[in-house]
Amino acid sequence: MTVSIINGPNLNRLGKRNPELYGSETFEETLETIRERFPKIDIRYFQSNSEGEIIDIIQRESLDSSVAGIILNPGAYAHYSYAIADAIEDSDKPVVEVHISNIHAREEFRTKSVTARAASAIIAGCGRKGYSLAVEYLSSNNL
Repeated sequence: MTVSIINGPNLNRLGKRNPELYGSETFEETLETIRERFPKIDIRYFQSNSEGEIIDIIQRESLDSSVAGIILNPGAYAHYSYAIADAIEDSDKPVVEVHISNIHAREEFRTKSVTARAASAIIAGCGRKGYSLAVEYLSSNNL
């Protein structure tokens, strides 16, 4: 079973950007923890600051028969990218949207996710653990 994790803009700066909000751990460290917790699952990881590239990755991973599901943290694109929402909706794979912080407890513009309407599930406010929860959801549903 393969699960693809796609992180959007500025998430390459995890560990340095707003550590009081997002923590001081790099995503590579988070990824190592996830892989150790789920050794039987092939975890693919992608990160891009480009909306078009994120769409390309979603489309490519959706066509790959070995991919059981996608975990997507669209970052700020969650709040206004109808193009990413359309790519999620067009995917035949389940997509779990993950946000490290609780977007509903932040600035007004962050409280709405336009990409969430197309997701199979949403996890927000659980910190980095949200990624593991998403892997657990995908694997427990035999998706």
